[in-house]
Amino acid sequence: MAPQVDLVLIFRSSPGKVLSKPQARENARQAAQQYTRLLEVFKNGRLHVVGKRGEKEGQLLVLVHCPQSTLTRLVRRERYSDFLCGLPTTNPTGTRDLNEEPLSAADRLRLVHTYVTSTPADGGLGVAPGSSSWDRIESVMVLHDHTFNESWIRAWTTRQLGFVKFDKIREQFGEAVALYFHFLSFYTKHLLFISAVGVLFYLLALPYSTLYSSILLLWSVTFVEWWRIKQRVLSVRWGTKGSFRVEKRRAQYVPLAWWRKDLRLLASLPVFLLFASVLATILTGIFVFEAFVTHLYTGPGHRFIGFSPTILFVALVPRVLAIYHSYAVRLTNWENHGHQSTHDGSLTVKTFSLSAIVAYLGIALSAFIYVPFGEEVMASVQHYLFYRHTPLHATARIWLSSVFSALPLNVTAPFNATVDTKGSGGGSSRTFWEKDTSNARGKLSSTRLQDQMFAFTVTNQVIGTFTEIGLPFILRAVESLRSGKGLSLAAPAAGANGGNGNGKKKRVMFEDQTAEAEAERLANQEEEREFLDRVNREVALPDYDLFSDYSEMVTQFGYVTLWSTIWPLAPVMALVNNWLELRGDAFKITVHVRRPIPTRTDTIGPWLDTLTFLTWLGALTNSALVYLFRPRDHCKPVGTTLSHAHRHLSTPSASTEEYLMSALLIALAASHGYMLLRMLVRHTLERVLWRGSTEEREAERVETVVKEQYLRSLGVADVVSAEDNAAEVGSEGSSEGKASAFWSHDEGLDELTRGTKDA
Repeated sequence: MAPQVDLVLIFRSSPGKVLSKPQARENARQAAQQYTRLLEVFKNGRLHVVGKRGEKEGQLLVLVHCPQSTLTRLVRRERYSDFLCGLPTTNPTGTRDLNEEPLSAADRLRLVHTYVTSTPADGGLGVAPGSSSWDRIESVMVLHDHTFNESWIRAWTTRQLGFVKFDKIREQFGEAVALYFHFLSFYTKHLLFISAVGVLFYLLALPYSTLYSSILLLWSVTFVEWWRIKQRVLSVRWGTKGSFRVEKRRAQYVPLAWWRKDLRLLASLPVFLLFASVLATILTGIFVFEAFVTHLYTGPGHRFIGFSPTILFVALVPRVLAIYHSYAVRLTNWENHGHQSTHDGSLTVKTFSLSAIVAYLGIALSAFIYVPFGEEVMASVQHYLFYRHTPLHATARIWLSSVFSALPLNVTAPFNATVDTKGSGGGSSRTFWEKDTSNARGKLSSTRLQDQMFAFTVTNQVIGTFTEIGLPFILRAVESLRSGKGLSLAAPAAGANGGNGNGKKKRVMFEDQTAEAEAERLANQEEEREFLDRVNREVALPDYDLFSDYSEMVTQFGYVTLWSTIWPLAPVMALVNNWLELRGDAFKITVHVRRPIPTRTDTIGPWLDTLTFLTWLGALTNSALVYLFRPRDHCKPVGTTLSHAHRHLSTPSASTEEYLMSALLIALAASHGYMLLRMLVRHTLERVLWRGSTEEREAERVETVVKEQYLRSLGVADVVSAEDNAAEVGSEGSSEGKASAFWSHDEGLDELTRGTKDA
């Protein structure tokens, strides 16, 4: 039987680079000292621990198991902490029999992980990656339960159209992962309505419909406010409401004055603004180059020049995001957050803000620059390229001349030669650039917005699904070939055997050993070897990143909310993608990444504020899009919205600048209307979904129940009994009546009767 391992710590004994002999001896001494101290800390903490050799050089795997007695103590201590902080708990002074009431797998792993990684001040061992005291610990992980994984994937594959119940997810992966799957399922179900509406308006209504944009805004506000109540209901059901109050401090936390913390938070703003400006400049330059310059070039290779913006984007934008992310991580660590939830929330806001610029700036430039000002921008680009003389232009012309002079004559001759056709009554010449203004304006695309929406909601999501599901298999095969194990596409977490350790070694049997003992010993060794192979395969997997899953869904929600007025089929594409995403994320968690470490939470954190912000921004963009591009002649054009030209002028005499200013004022008015709509929707949903619900009564009852149970444990169980209170009041009245006749004679009725007779 395989040993039960709760945690696996990856301990690095060498830095992974070549060291001199004195440096190697010093490194070995420090590693042995820290490893010995680590074992002593675990043993003093009443945990079972053993170290095993890892696959990589200089890597040790420290396997940790929590015995029943220590686990019982951790459960009792968590009950005390929950009771003191106001979380729902039962019988805080009692002892839970784990044999009769066993913990779920997630609760067990969460308790052990919290005990190991929390600070000694919070009752933990303080062994956490990133801590200055344990700089050789790379990470802490938990092992997969392959029996559950297989049944979970089988449940997704057998249920083709519906949704798998998520009751077991919380028991295996904790509240944070279960809350994500609830959110994804909730969002997908809500997409059914707006998808049906989008199909109807796509087939039957005018493009940029006012009614569709209004329904879209109401749907987005309703979804966000409904989810706000839904996560509250789930937190009450799971008993995690207010769990942030019992969160342990990070091992890296250092107490600082409040004003120092605030100054460190403000220091991140200039860095974000700098990178946002750089990124916006790069994206705008790529946009101008792709939308205008590439259409003006008619020289050699003009058919392939359209790929250059994509090459520039791939070469520049990911690099800028990677540099910014490294700075964002450093700044977030420097901000010195006391709890992991606030640390992750701060990093989430920093990272997603820049990612949103990449996601939405291109289509915003097309909607509010390319379509209204396309002809003017094209003319400005032509003037800048062909009629403006600066040293930069002269240098560019000389460089281009030298480049094209190196090309064969049969390539450049058609563009440099002047064909004289005077005999036929005319002449013509061809150059590398389109200088004719009317021809250049004719190259502007009237369906650019719809094409971009199709690319964002279909192409990008297909690529994202392949990156999550298919690409890890390819990378694993490449790594297997590089390590000399041969081509292998097997999933590490699915129990596939690796390339190492397959050969069986010959063993010598002594005469005093029986065959049964030797067979048992060999079986145990084989089982242990297979178990360690599985551990090594899971160690090689990357950590599960909940941020990327939330970021993908929130970005998609932004496309639907902000821009689906352009292409009403965007919600349908999102619905199809999310149906696959539910299954893809389950497959990714069980196969491609390490098992998520369970954590308690009662909210999706800063993502809820991000959704709220996107709904507000959607009110602005939808109102502006409808005002600028909705047809004014009330005649249904022929074809679908993919082929409609944008009609942003209602009369020939109106100027584009006037319409943009009017659109801005309408967007501001829509912002105020959004605030009123959100207040109305929130009030209505609170009344319908929360007030009087079982969860609300449970939330109100839980504090009283906990205190009553505590009083009963002290032997004063009858203090809240109404019957006893009434009996006590009656007995007190009789005793006081015997003591004094003052309270026995009432003159009120006599006085009222006499007044009636006098009248």
